[in-house]
Amino acid sequence: MGNADPRCLLLADFTVSGLVPHLEAVSPAPSMQCAVAPFDQVRRLLVDPSAECWTPRPDVALVWTRPESAIASFGRLVEGEPVETAEILDEVDRFARQLVSASERVGTLLVASWTRPAFDRGLGVRNLDRRRGPGYHLLRMNTSLADATSAVGSLFVLDAERWMAQAGPQASNPKLWHMGKIAFGPDVLRRAALDVKAARRAVMGQARKLVVVDLDDTLWGGIVGEVGWEGLSLGGHDPVGEAFVAFQRALKALTRRGIILGIVSKNTEDVALEAIDRHPEMVLRRGDFAGWRINWEDKAANVAALAKELELGLDAVVFIDDSPAERARVRQALPDVLAPEWPVDRLLYERALRELDCFDTAAISEEDRRRTEMYVAERARREAAGAAEDLADYLHSLRLRVIVEPVFHANLGRAWQLLNKTNQMNLRTRRMSEPDYWEWTRRPECQTFTYRVEDRFGDYGLTGLAGVTMSDGVSTIEDFVLSCRVMGRGVEETVLHTLVEHARALGSRSVRATLIQTKRNEPCQQFFEKRSGFERSGCEFGWDTARAYPAPAHVSIEHRSESVVVASSS
Repeated sequence: MGNADPRCLLLADFTVSGLVPHLEAVSPAPSMQCAVAPFDQVRRLLVDPSAECWTPRPDVALVWTRPESAIASFGRLVEGEPVETAEILDEVDRFARQLVSASERVGTLLVASWTRPAFDRGLGVRNLDRRRGPGYHLLRMNTSLADATSAVGSLFVLDAERWMAQAGPQASNPKLWHMGKIAFGPDVLRRAALDVKAARRAVMGQARKLVVVDLDDTLWGGIVGEVGWEGLSLGGHDPVGEAFVAFQRALKALTRRGIILGIVSKNTEDVALEAIDRHPEMVLRRGDFAGWRINWEDKAANVAALAKELELGLDAVVFIDDSPAERARVRQALPDVLAPEWPVDRLLYERALRELDCFDTAAISEEDRRRTEMYVAERARREAAGAAEDLADYLHSLRLRVIVEPVFHANLGRAWQLLNKTNQMNLRTRRMSEPDYWEWTRRPECQTFTYRVEDRFGDYGLTGLAGVTMSDGVSTIEDFVLSCRVMGRGVEETVLHTLVEHARALGSRSVRATLIQTKRNEPCQQFFEKRSGFERSGCEFGWDTARAYPAPAHVSIEHRSESVVVASSS
């Protein structure tokens, strides 16, 4: 394992070593370096920050306990003793407070929800009885645990009940417990490891962002060029038609989480778009797709072209096609694209989509929910650019407005997303957890700003982030991050204008920036070298604050303090 592999600490009240090989496996990424805490010492280690297991600081820790062991009062209830619900929930709250405290010692703290073996019927017909039912109290315990920890951005409760259900009758076996204190079967451990790895990818901003779908026999049944849109199998009382509608609904649900949709199909474009626009059972319409390539060209080339148009890396793309040959072609030509195996049975398309763990994110912002709308507006901007006589005419026609705010609780999630996901216009490509970034923004020497951009076509959302520290009369730009959606429109210069003006107001003699080059931030390098106006010395760039930094004439600037307008300029 390489040095870059994240460190994962396992704390459990059962033998958890069987989880290690699954976490250390190279595929799926990431491979993890695992450490197993002493057996059945979970509560003691949670309250002991000096315990050896916390050094070096783990990137990820998984706390996995059995409910009857972690919550003693619930154990007594399972054994038939009369126990008040309040006593059980008070104990859950104490456990939650210990988890919250421990979360400060680890990058991400994952907690497996509590489960009971399927063979244990509890009180049978009265298992969900609100006074004595173990099933009822287990539901209350998990809900209380999730509620009590939800405010901590680095702490997540994983749904272990799903691992148990997927593993079926072999999820737990009393023989394994009595022979080796093994609480769960191997398939449960395997599925747990998959979710731990998915959580790590989510926290690191590595979720896939674009689903590219084929049309014929993927989004609908039949070949539209042969049967016309009226002859497609979609909706109605036909089970296959219903399955395609269910699949489209699942895709639509992804868009509400910030995943965008695209089409790559070998078809005649007018015929295919007519089906999308006119078929009465279509759940997805033209406005649900950020872009498409509908032609008779190579699909791999079309996927690459669509990703480039949408300014996304290939590692952000999922390609769904019913044809094994097309999937194999995309995998061979574009190895960074995820082209999952797809069921032959069309009734299983929805399940196959919902089983994918590549869309997991640690947070969902308002910008995420409106992402498709933003891409549709961008298509209108491109059309306007093509009609403009020159660049200056086009930029003035946009009527750009940039809204500047500090980082605060309401926009922290989106600011953190930008910091961790943006690559091209990123000065230093710093990565950190949301709690660590929040702590950094609160330091007295730090000033952080977000930039929301609007124009006559719509709202780009919160697309810029900057952070500055001041020391010995010098303001140093620590973060200069901008979404590719607004690059080249004067927003870069607008950000520098606001940072220089801020430095001048504080009495700084100069503003400095150090560019750390990566394989993907060449646009940032090109901007600072050729368009920023900053003086260059190697990787250092500077501006003497004796001079004002000009704001672009076509951009209006509005300053807000925690969403309250305090000043505006243009």
